[in-house]
Amino acid sequence: MANETNNFAEIISHCKEYGYIFQSSELYDGLAAVYDYGQMGAQLKKNLRDAWWKSMTQLNENSIVGIDAAIFMHPTVWKASGHVDSFSDPMIDNKDSNKRYRVDHLIEGFAEELLAISKEQLAIGNVQLAEEKEKLANDVLAKMDLLIAATDYAGLKMLIEENKIKCGISKTCNWTEIREFNLMFNTKIGALAEEADTIYLRPETAQGIFVNFLNVQKSGRMKIPFGIAQTGKAFRNEIVARQFIFRMREFEQMEMQFFIRPGTQKEWYNYWKDERKKWHESIGIPAEKLRFHDHVKLAHYADAALDIEFEFPFGWKELEGIHSRTDFDLTQHATFSKKKIQYFDNDLNEEGKPYGNYTPYVLETSVGLDRLFLTVLSLAYQNENWKKEDGTDDSRVVLKIPAKLAPTKLAILPLLKKDGLPEIAKELLESCKQSFHCFYEEKDAIGKRYRRMDAIGTPFCVTIDHQTKEDNTVTIRYRDDMRQERIALNDVKSLVDSLVN
Repeated sequence: MANETNNFAEIISHCKEYGYIFQSSELYDGLAAVYDYGQMGAQLKKNLRDAWWKSMTQLNENSIVGIDAAIFMHPTVWKASGHVDSFSDPMIDNKDSNKRYRVDHLIEGFAEELLAISKEQLAIGNVQLAEEKEKLANDVLAKMDLLIAATDYAGLKMLIEENKIKCGISKTCNWTEIREFNLMFNTKIGALAEEADTIYLRPETAQGIFVNFLNVQKSGRMKIPFGIAQTGKAFRNEIVARQFIFRMREFEQMEMQFFIRPGTQKEWYNYWKDERKKWHESIGIPAEKLRFHDHVKLAHYADAALDIEFEFPFGWKELEGIHSRTDFDLTQHATFSKKKIQYFDNDLNEEGKPYGNYTPYVLETSVGLDRLFLTVLSLAYQNENWKKEDGTDDSRVVLKIPAKLAPTKLAILPLLKKDGLPEIAKELLESCKQSFHCFYEEKDAIGKRYRRMDAIGTPFCVTIDHQTKEDNTVTIRYRDDMRQERIALNDVKSLVDSLVN
């Protein structure tokens, strides 16, 4: 195969055409930065969620259990966590277009433009200019990191002005001062609006784990170290939501908080950063497409933090965060609730140390399910062109989603809608559908049906033809290399099951 492409605009269009992702409320012209998952997308998302959940709560050698905390929480939870007072991003407006930008995104976009120019110049042999543009991009990003770490908004605005960074709409550099914008959605709870209390849509799922620490630990008789995992929706009023489902106002997180003894956080931080990268590789993400990025500016509660980044079609971006949160969260909730949140570690005595209560430290792993979904699609989408044996051109669009994640595992295709072939095909469907998702189709020529299955990412197709009636064999076609082979009808289920699992 040759000339494979991975165009982001094509991926977005493909997602709609084949039932993966739709614009929310599209019937009413849509709602910005909110998306619905279609019939194929919902199943792929579930498969990713299930794979993460199984790896955390079933296959992990450490003791990790799962919970499902409510989206609505007592408003004091968010006061204790710091979100009410400090959950904000630095924003800047262009006075001519009235377009609002998150400052780091504006500067990163400028750097990406410089790097694109650098690649273009390098392609035509202008090495000196290419190196100048690349150096400027790297310098601007390095300065931005330092200024953000110092919360130096005046310096950030100066950096924008010195580099003449323009608004994408007005093409001018007429900027306002930089200011903070809180990202939490709020609403009212209660029968009458004037008597109702203000509550928040959770901006993260972690706090539901922290406030349930004692409930889980005591009811499950959990011993340190142990973890609590959770998946669920979170909500952030992103002013600059962009890049399709990469940054949305309603999204899903998969988080695990691992509770440990104080003083062991460095050991567990290194353990989990390696474990999480290995897991991403285990679901089919190439190692060369992943990297660690240490945080320059640490959150006030953290003593170490990094991102696992993936090389998306639009550049290296965060896929998962690993954070050593110390004892901040449990201490804050103990302070605000006026309730003791500690762990009595009787294993200390066996190690020659005195018994004692302490507030556990926390190691957090947090991956965005929507971003993981986009990662899988970015890798899977390929537009292939090649020469056939007779010299003619051929092509296909295919989603090479790993078989264990693919929404539909097997397509069952009777060659004709007569001669008893559909009956044999439906018997095969009945025997397989309890084990994995199958798709049955009679319409159109077999070649068109193969192409349709390629486009939605189905890894295996089985064709029932007249020879099936003679010798009880079928043709199985493999999506990735389009290879076909003849196998026994009775072997289809076990073969597909083994390849999927």
